[in-house]
Amino acid sequence: MSEIKKQLEYLKELVVLYVEDDEKIREEIIFFLERRVKKLIVACDGQEGLELYKENNVDLIITDIQMPRLDGIKMSEQIKSINKDARIIVITAFNDSDYLLDAINLNLKSYLTKPLDLMKLLNSMVDSANDLYLKNKNQELINTFEQYKSVVDEKTIVSKADINGKIIYANKPFEEISGFSRDEILGKSHNIIRHEDTSDELFADLWKTILNKKVWTGKIKNKKKNGDYYIVDTIIKPILDLDGNIQEFIALRNDITELERSKEYFQNENYKTTKSLKESISIAKTYQEAIDNSNMIIKIDKNRKIKSVNDAFCRVSKYEKSDLEGKDYTILKSPDISNREYENFINEMFDTLAEGKTWKGKVSNIGKDGKNFHCNTYVIPLKNNDGDIYEYMGIRHDITKIENLHKELEDTQRELIYRLGEVGETRSKETGNHVKRVALYSKLLAKKSGLSENDINRIYTASPMHDIGKIGIPDSILNKPDKLDDNEWDIMRTHSSLGYNILKSSSRPILQAAAIISLTHHEKWDGTGYPNGLKGDAIHIFGRITAIADVFDALGSKRVYKQAWPLKDILSLFDEQKGKHFDPELIELFMSNLDEFLEIKEKYED
Repeated sequence: MSEIKKQLEYLKELVVLYVEDDEKIREEIIFFLERRVKKLIVACDGQEGLELYKENNVDLIITDIQMPRLDGIKMSEQIKSINKDARIIVITAFNDSDYLLDAINLNLKSYLTKPLDLMKLLNSMVDSANDLYLKNKNQELINTFEQYKSVVDEKTIVSKADINGKIIYANKPFEEISGFSRDEILGKSHNIIRHEDTSDELFADLWKTILNKKVWTGKIKNKKKNGDYYIVDTIIKPILDLDGNIQEFIALRNDITELERSKEYFQNENYKTTKSLKESISIAKTYQEAIDNSNMIIKIDKNRKIKSVNDAFCRVSKYEKSDLEGKDYTILKSPDISNREYENFINEMFDTLAEGKTWKGKVSNIGKDGKNFHCNTYVIPLKNNDGDIYEYMGIRHDITKIENLHKELEDTQRELIYRLGEVGETRSKETGNHVKRVALYSKLLAKKSGLSENDINRIYTASPMHDIGKIGIPDSILNKPDKLDDNEWDIMRTHSSLGYNILKSSSRPILQAAAIISLTHHEKWDGTGYPNGLKGDAIHIFGRITAIADVFDALGSKRVYKQAWPLKDILSLFDEQKGKHFDPELIELFMSNLDEFLEIKEKYED
C-alpha cells in the first residue's frame, strides 16, 4: 500500500466534529468529508458543538470562528479545558491576527482561511490522523510493555544496577527471596548478597561481559539476610541509550535452589551407594519392581486405547491383559454411571492431561466379574524429548473395600432416615411409600437441575425427613378428617420449625440438610409460605425441590382428609402455581421430564 493510500486509510479511523453556522458552506464540507472519515458529527454553532463534543468520543474538531451563541475560539477554549490534547482545525473568513494569536495560544492544530482550499483541509486532517495513529500505536506499545513488565515483575526476581554496580531497583520477589527490604539494599552493591562459595572468577567474567555490552547468563549462589543461601539462574543485560552508551544493567533471575539441592543430594547418594553403572541399573530396576508390585498401572495412548496394564491391575479388575490391551478405555465404564456423567468425567480428565498437567481423583470401574472396583488415581501425561505428549500413565491404589464400607454405612444411614421419616407419616396415617417416592422424586429433580453429586445424594437421603416435625403435632389435629380451624392450622404449621429444631444441632451433613428441608419445604416462591415467608432464591434449593416432590405425591395419594387427585388436575395446578408456590425453572424441568417421575410413581405405588 502506497504512503498516500495508507494515510487516507488512517483518515477512515477518525471521528470528526464539524462546526459551521453557514448552511451552504456546511453542506459543501459535509459532502466532502462524510465518505472520507469514520463518523462525521455536525453542529450549527459553538454551543451545540461543545455539547456534541461532550457526548461523543471525538478525534478531530473542524470549526468556524464567527458563529452565534458561542464562537469557535471560545468553544475551543472550553474543549481544551476538558481535553488539553484535543485536535482542532480553525477556519475563518477573517485574516485577523487576534484570532490567529488566540489559536496559537490554544495550541490549535491548524488555522485555515476562507474560501477554503479543500486539499489544504484534507492535508491538515491527514496530519491529525497520522498523529492519532502514532499516538495509538505508541499507547499500544506502552500497554504491551507494562503488561510484560507486570508479568516479569510478578514471577521473576528482578533488580537493576547503575554503571557502578549500585542497586537502583529491586522488585518484591527479590525482597522475598533475599530477606532484605528495598530500603536496606537500594544504593548498595550486589556484594550485600554475595555468597562466599561464589568465586571471584565468576564475577570477573560477569563484569567483563556486561561492560562489553554483551548479555551474561549463568548460575549464582547468593546469601540471604539470615545467612541461608539461594541459587538463581541469572541473565544480566546492559541497557543502552540511543548513542549506544550503557545506562544501567537489568538482571532477571529464577529461583532454582530446590532443583540444585536435589541434584546435589542425588549426586551424593549416587556416590555413596552406587559403585558401577550395572549397580545403578539394578537399583533402578528394584525401584521399578517395587512401584509395579504396589500400584495398579494402566497406560493409555492418545486415542484413548489401553496400551498396557500391569499384574496388580489385573488382580483387582479380574481381567487378563489380553482382555484389555488394545481396547477402548470405555470397556471399564461402570453401568452405574450414566453415559452423560461418564462423558463429562472423561472429557474433564483428558482436557487436564492435554494441558500437560497431572489429573487426580477417584475412579470407579467395572471388573470382568461384573463388580465395581474403586481406585484413588493419578494420571500423568508422558512426554518425549521434544515435550510432546505420547501417552498417559495411570497410577492407582485400590480403595474398593473402603468404598464398599462407606456405601454400607450410607445405606444403613439412609434406612434409618427412612424409618424416622415414616414415623411422622405413620402418625398422620399417610402411606409409608410416600417418603420413598418423595426421596426418589427429589433425587431425580436434583439431577435435572444440575446439582453436584454430593448435593444429589444429600437431598436423596435427607428428604424423607421433611415432615419429621409432625411427631410434635397432636393426633387430634394431625388426623382430623375435617378442615382445620385457624388455631389448629397455626399449630399444624409449626411442624416445619419443630423438625428444624430437632435436627439443626447435628454436625452431620445429611441431618443438616434434613433440617434445611424441614424448615423450607413449605416456603413459597412468591413469599407467601411459612414459617419465615422466604421468597425466590432465598429459599434453599433443597426446600424448593422437596416442595415439588412432596406436593406432587401428596396430591396424587389418598389421605384421611381427601381423595387422590387425577394427574391432569395436578399438572394444571403446577402450571397455575408456577412462579407463585413453586420455582418456575424447577416446574419446567419437572414438566419436561414428567415420564420419568411417573415411572417412579408407578413402581412404588401403595
